[in-house]
Amino acid sequence: MSTITTQDGAQIFYKDFGTGQPIVFHHGWPLSADDWDAQLLFFLGQGYRVIAHDRRGHGRSTETADGNEMDTYAADVAALAAHLDLRDAIHVGHSTGGGEVARYVARHGAGRVAKAVLIGAVPPIMVKSAANPGGTPLEVFDGFRTQVALNRAQFYREVPTPFYGFNRDGAKVSQGIMDNWWRQGMMGGAKAQYDCIKAFSETDFTDDLKRIEVPTLVMHGDDDQIVPIADSAMLSSKLLKNGTLKVYKGQPHGMCTTQPEMINADLLAFFRS
Repeated sequence: MSTITTQDGAQIFYKDFGTGQPIVFHHGWPLSADDWDAQLLFFLGQGYRVIAHDRRGHGRSTETADGNEMDTYAADVAALAAHLDLRDAIHVGHSTGGGEVARYVARHGAGRVAKAVLIGAVPPIMVKSAANPGGTPLEVFDGFRTQVALNRAQFYREVPTPFYGFNRDGAKVSQGIMDNWWRQGMMGGAKAQYDCIKAFSETDFTDDLKRIEVPTLVMHGDDDQIVPIADSAMLSSKLLKNGTLKVYKGQPHGMCTTQPEMINADLLAFFRS
């Protein structure tokens, strides 16, 4: 296993394959680097260096009682980028990982980042408030916390259904995909995943998005039941200085897994542009 040790002693697991321009993949909650398997294999075959890490408290990384918030997540990525001496890197984030990408690129990415991609990503901010009337009510996230605390294993059996749009008429349900989601979620620590709910729902990335200058592709399914597109991609794309919005009709939150050929092709076109 390849790991780095952060300033507070947490060990961050990462995969690092190939040579060429580096692509760093940032996973969603409560998953791991394994969620990017279809992308890692594809882009490795295209001649890129592919890197994916397990966020602290997720997958094979250390479960920490503290630091389960976006500033520390981004600092962990910065430590990994410095350790691997990544230059001209492309950072791709899905869901919570999209928030991590926004914060990392805005605060730590100067001189190291060439492009960024936000897929089904949580920015600018998910939770509903007077300043964000189109957001998701706090009570929804409180419900997530309750279920993680009381019966995480059962909750993680239920989430993949809307995550991948398997509750839609005509959907081709994959038991393997749902089982793999559960496997990844249960690898991580309950405390870290509980805390991460606040991190992905209440962190305001507005200023981060405004500070990002590198070309950024915003990809989002218009049938995303986890991160509704109207309060995320539609707003983020307007805040970015050099952003491009691509909307996928009828696609769910987990479209990188359900439609890897389509997503990989569009990512490749953006990387080469």
